[in-house]
Amino acid sequence: MITARQTRAARALLGWTQETLAERALVSLTALKRLESQNNLKVFESTTDQVRRTLEGAGIVFLTSDQGEGVMIVDARGKNTEPV
Repeated sequence: MITARQTRAARALLGWTQETLAERALVSLTALKRLESQNNLKVFESTTDQVRRTLEGAGIVFLTSDQGEGVMIVDARGKNTEPV
């Protein structure tokens, strides 16, 4: 499961606005804003999955460990470029 912070960080790495991500993920802007909310607002699991798959398709890798969570972007050749 991705978090609101990971989604916002992934968008920042890609230079995408909320509008861009919503359009590419084929979800409503309202649903994306709820997903990225710091208030843990409920969204459909299908919305979260659609956003995750879109970000992963753009080169985002989601990281989770016992020390926290993060994202990184990888280039087309599979080299790490910017961990966050």
